[in-house]
Amino acid sequence: MNRSINSKSNTTKVKLISVGTLVAVLIAISPYVFYLYESLPLDNTWNTPFFDFKTDYFATIYMMAWVFMNKFVPFYLLILWFLTCRHWWYHIILIPISMFMFQMVVTINDEARYVDEFEIYYIIPVMMVVIPIVYLIRAKIFDKIVHGIDLKEIEKELKEYEEKGID
Repeated sequence: MNRSINSKSNTTKVKLISVGTLVAVLIAISPYVFYLYESLPLDNTWNTPFFDFKTDYFATIYMMAWVFMNKFVPFYLLILWFLTCRHWWYHIILIPISMFMFQMVVTINDEARYVDEFEIYYIIPVMMVVIPIVYLIRAKIFDKIVHGIDLKEIEKELKEYEEKGID
């Protein structure tokens, strides 16, 4: 019996170490990911055997990739933080994630005339969903820790009163 428990805990430890190592490697290579733009051409057209890419808004593909990487690397680091964060407020990280996501889309979209100017207005719906959720989580934790109020106990007590017929 103990042997199966130990093997489960060892398996869990190995998984945790593996995931931690992967996250550490992804964070460590982020500067290299950023500098990938340096391998792109100093022209406004990029021809490959798989596709052709042309930018009209930016002077060169190189410049567009530099702007894109300035959005992508923080986005990818925030995604890692969101996936590995164990704090109660981790949902709030979705707000800057959505901002960087909108900025990346606008960077790639050549039809956009203004880059990095109106993305805040696209984030408002995300904020309208995330902020109340985080506030409710905070209120529940605050009530439980500071006031000692547990909503499940209150619901249980109300159910007992209903069963007894007491209003």
